[in-house]
Amino acid sequence: MAAENGEEKLIAVARHIAKTLGHNESMADDILQIFTNFDDRFSREKLADKLTTAGQEEDPRALDHTLKSLERQISQYVAADHPIWSDSADSSAFLDCVDELISTVRGLSASSSSGAYLARAEDLLQQTMFRLEDEFRLLIERGGESFEPTRSYNNGNGELAEDNSNLLFDDSDEDDHDYSDNEIPVAQRLSNYDIIIDALPSGIINDLHEIAKRMVFSGFGKECSHVYSSFRREFLEESLSRLGLGKLSNEEVQKMQWQELEDEIDKWIKAANVSLRILFPSERRLCDRVFHRLGSVNDLSFMEVCRGAVVQILNFADAVAIGSRSPERLFKVLDLFETMRDLMPEFEFNFSDQYCLVLRNDALGIWKRLGEAIRGIFMELENLIRRDQAKAAVPHGGPHPITRYVMNYLRAACRSRESLEQVFEESVNVVPSKDSTLSSLSVQMAWIMELLETNLEMKAKIYGDPALCSVFLMNNGRYIVQKVKDSELGLLLGDDWIRKHTAKIKQYLSSYQRSSWNKLLVVLRADSSPVAANVGGKSMSMKDRIKTFNSQFEEIYKSQSQWIIFDEQLRNELRISLCNLVMPAYRNFIARFQNAPEVGRHADRYMKYTLEDIGTQINELFEGGKGSAGGRK
Repeated sequence: MAAENGEEKLIAVARHIAKTLGHNESMADDILQIFTNFDDRFSREKLADKLTTAGQEEDPRALDHTLKSLERQISQYVAADHPIWSDSADSSAFLDCVDELISTVRGLSASSSSGAYLARAEDLLQQTMFRLEDEFRLLIERGGESFEPTRSYNNGNGELAEDNSNLLFDDSDEDDHDYSDNEIPVAQRLSNYDIIIDALPSGIINDLHEIAKRMVFSGFGKECSHVYSSFRREFLEESLSRLGLGKLSNEEVQKMQWQELEDEIDKWIKAANVSLRILFPSERRLCDRVFHRLGSVNDLSFMEVCRGAVVQILNFADAVAIGSRSPERLFKVLDLFETMRDLMPEFEFNFSDQYCLVLRNDALGIWKRLGEAIRGIFMELENLIRRDQAKAAVPHGGPHPITRYVMNYLRAACRSRESLEQVFEESVNVVPSKDSTLSSLSVQMAWIMELLETNLEMKAKIYGDPALCSVFLMNNGRYIVQKVKDSELGLLLGDDWIRKHTAKIKQYLSSYQRSSWNKLLVVLRADSSPVAANVGGKSMSMKDRIKTFNSQFEEIYKSQSQWIIFDEQLRNELRISLCNLVMPAYRNFIARFQNAPEVGRHADRYMKYTLEDIGTQINELFEGGKGSAGGRK
């Protein structure tokens, strides 16, 4: 008997506590668990059963009295022509009435014989929720209008501290803007990304939570979420606009001039970083406070708040990704790719719940499409090299414009080597490598270099003079090797590649010497009698040989002093090589010539060039016409 009395007292206490706390199912369940754990003589099932039974056996007259009382009290607040939350006493009293009404509706819902009373209570509850929805809207709007956003940052102790300084935007032409009361406040000057914006006062956030809790428990969570999401969406839209990110369609992006699009990409990078690192985490924090422990309404509200801004950010990146593959776009597309890559952890963190899965997947997909765009740009670079046909020879055999363009382009691209490695590791379209130790990017670069070399060899054929053809290939080969050695390209292509192509330059040098100087050397070195020698199958006297040499050397000087070896070191190496090749042969020839019987004492009459003249004029070659033809006057 004592146990039964104890149970009755516990039931009474449980009913009172449940009613006071709002009598939602989870709270009542927790209370029963506490009592059961406190004393195992009290059966959880029996307590729950008696709670239900007590609700079902409510006196009809008492119910009618309760409903009339609630209708009278609540109708005063519902019909009020001023905000209830303008007075803390009114708002507290109204919430007490709402709690009692919710408790009453739940009690009536558990009874099978209270249909008429339940209909009255539910009708009153609906009116109450409509008013709460209005109050929720007024509160969030009032909070936004009256509150200057602050930032919270880590103070080094794992705690958030606050700072009222301006945050996000540094547009100097807008610093003195006078905002009207109707404008949505947005955070200001940005100093770093390790901040969280508190966009509403703490007191208003608490009031919003109290309203949201009642609306969700009463089945009006969707309406509450809609009001909240609509207002916070406007905040994000205005913030993105202040950051310079406009709502551009794919077609508008595609039609932009490249310089204009470059500016838009710079704005996008700033807006994306601020959004993912500051705005969205701040919205997540605010949502968590307003809808604390209210289940899926929290995640759904956050998704609805951020979805439009996320889509706006991703749509722009996607429009660039599917746009032109012109090589000039590479560097800005790389900026987009790197920004998306760096922000992927933020996408994962901010949009970790199931409702935001589509946003995470879209972000990942667009990041990958940017990688595809980069690979497509390199394919277009390959096509550009192939299509660059030999139309006219480069004057004087200097480096070809396509060589300068491609090498400077690749050097600049390789400043983003890590990103390009990442892009090409995901590619299956790279030309297979014979050396499996090469990275995909290394293979790609080697392939482009091979295309360029093939193109240059085709262009070299335009030159009618084989010697000038060799000078052209020598110049371009030297330019390529230099650009490779002093950049990341050297690491990608490797020392073996550099050695191989340095050897090719020496081969071009040897080819030049053979085609340009061999005939002259044959004249000088032909061994025969002092009277006549066989030169090219033709018998020539010493006088004829000196005349032939003078003529050939003058012709070489006249033409090759106009040619260019752009690299000073290569130019000096080539001159030294020529001096070592020609001058000893000329010295020996002159010695024989001066002793030839047919010449006698008139040798100087036939010698146009002294040995010093030969050295001087060789050292005037490859200057592009800066030297002056000479010899003995």
